[in-house]
Amino acid sequence: MSRLELRSGGLWHRGTVRPCSIGRGGITRDKREGDGATPAGLWRITAMLYRPDRLGPPAAWARPLRPGDLWSDDPADPDYNRPVRAPHAFSHEELWRDDPLYDLILVTDWNAARVPGRGSAIFLHEWRGPGQPTEGCIALARPDLHALATRIGPGAEVLVGG
Repeated sequence: MSRLELRSGGLWHRGTVRPCSIGRGGITRDKREGDGATPAGLWRITAMLYRPDRLGPPAAWARPLRPGDLWSDDPADPDYNRPVRAPHAFSHEELWRDDPLYDLILVTDWNAARVPGRGSAIFLHEWRGPGQPTEGCIALARPDLHALATRIGPGAEVLVGG
């Protein structure tokens, strides 16, 4: 099984470090919805999603996104921290975006128990640029994200210290 480790200097995988960005709130062991922090702990990659109009499947297990794909981030939603479809009455993340940030998404199992308010939509995705923070995800340069996507499988671990 592959393991990615968030350490000083970036995201490590099999002896190679890739620069990355984390949440604007740093790393926390007490993740809360909307705090902008990247949660500490051991996560697993559970899915890979990609924009089929912008790139081919990076791996055999990748699933294509469709217009109207969303991710619920509303603690009051019965579908909190799950993928949902538009229209959706609760607060949500748009997965089909105009920018390239979610062209490729590695979905994690952060808050798989779906505890309201413990954080949602924690992904690995493309960054806005070096040093540009996320809302709690881990973000990488497009070539680095794509290289990782071709080398890991479902269940790959992501270890975040803090």
